[in-house]
Amino acid sequence: MSTPTSTILVVEDDDIVRMLIADVLEELEFKVLEAEDGDAALELLEDMNNHIDLMMTDHGLPGMNGRELATKARELRPALPILFASGYAESIDVPKDMHVIGKPFSIDQLRDKVKTILG
Repeated sequence: MSTPTSTILVVEDDDIVRMLIADVLEELEFKVLEAEDGDAALELLEDMNNHIDLMMTDHGLPGMNGRELATKARELRPALPILFASGYAESIDVPKDMHVIGKPFSIDQLRDKVKTILG
C-alpha cells in the first residue's frame, strides 16, 4: 500500500525558479501548489479544503517577505512546517521550529530536506 502523497505549497516570485522547484518535487512524487507571492499563498492557506503538509517559501519575496508570510501562515495553520529558501541562508534568522535551505540547492539536497521535515 502506498503512502498518501504529501502536498507542498511552493511560494516563489521567480516563475522559472518556482517551475523548476515544482518539477523536482513532482518528480519526487509530491503534490505541489504554487503561489507567486505572499498574498497568493495566503489565499491557498485560507482555503481549508487545500491539504498542505509543508510550505516552502523564498525568503526574499516582493511585498510581504517570506518571514512575514510564515507568521501569517502559522496564524492560519499553527502546525504547518515551513521551509525557507534563501541565497543568504547562513545570514537569515529562522525561528527554531522552521527550516532553511540555501540557494542554489541540488535536487538531492531538496529531497533530503523535505523528507527530513515531513518525516
